[in-house]
Amino acid sequence: MGGYLQEAQGHAFVSAHADSSAGLSASGGDLSGITRELRETRELDLLAPLATKAHGGGNRGVEEEPDLWRTCFERDRDRILHASSFRRLAGKTQVFVFPDDHQRTRLTHALEVAQVATGIARALGLNVALTEAIALGHDCGHGPGGHASEEALDPYVEGGFDHAPWGADVSLASLNLCVETLDGIRNHSWSRPAPITPEGEVVSWADRIAYVCHDFEDAVSTGIASHDRLPDIVLERCGPRRGTQLGAFIDAMVATGLSTGRIGMDEDHAEALSAFRAFNYEHIYLRDASRAQADAVVDVLRTLTDHFIDSPNTIPGVLELGGLLSGEAAAVHAAVAYVAGMTDRFAFRSAVALCDYDPDRLPVGIDR
Repeated sequence: MGGYLQEAQGHAFVSAHADSSAGLSASGGDLSGITRELRETRELDLLAPLATKAHGGGNRGVEEEPDLWRTCFERDRDRILHASSFRRLAGKTQVFVFPDDHQRTRLTHALEVAQVATGIARALGLNVALTEAIALGHDCGHGPGGHASEEALDPYVEGGFDHAPWGADVSLASLNLCVETLDGIRNHSWSRPAPITPEGEVVSWADRIAYVCHDFEDAVSTGIASHDRLPDIVLERCGPRRGTQLGAFIDAMVATGLSTGRIGMDEDHAEALSAFRAFNYEHIYLRDASRAQADAVVDVLRTLTDHFIDSPNTIPGVLELGGLLSGEAAAVHAAVAYVAGMTDRFAFRSAVALCDYDPDRLPVGIDR
């Protein structure tokens, strides 16, 4: 079925449904559309004074012509959505290796961060498109197996492997994203320098709010934790379940932003968030089973990385670019980039297939 030929205002067009009556204007006639330039002008009136405003083709490493309809930050968001490093987050650990059907992956985490962050940004009059782009891209530098991949890859990267700058500088480098987007991705972790935009600061908070709440919910669903064990300060100020917890933290950030003109959270809710995070570390992230899982991830990823450092020309695309010598600096970088980009299952299966890795030593997940 190829659609249905219709006519309106002297113009023939094809509709998706035979009974389609959807339209843009009751009176008909030519419409000019909401162009990028028009929306950039509206941003000056609608957004907060210190919000990041879109401007033409954007501040990029390689200059580009502006898009007719999309702002520079909307283009960034779209590029990240279509990037392979973003899609592969669906196969990467959030907390549990080989996640069950309803447990979070890095991809669903990124989507939840985007929801929290854009809710805050919209209420504060910040640039929602930039906020969403940073949120969707913030974890694209993560390796397989969760944060244990950073420990695994640390020895191969000068200064250590940090998923935040790695995502901006390696995983997403080919997209020619705006400086503001890359900065927010590079500096979303609290241990990093502050982002240069308020939108980046919002994502830093949204990341912590989202993972604290949803990691606890996943732990409850597996029987690792229970609502009644949460600290009193969390139960009193945020409630026992994710919906009320997210609402409390989001409302606290909006109220703080509107009253102070800064990005942050009032002391009471910040204390609750800190206590919540500490609870998760004690009862979820650092429990014996999680530590054993992390140790297994470190061992398998280092085995795999060493393999590709010794045989860099087996990395897809390397030979086409002229090849690399075993052990040279470029080979180390290529090996780390390749392994860091893998999904959990691909990494662990590759270790078994290429390195004769003992399957019984692989991280334990629902498949085993």
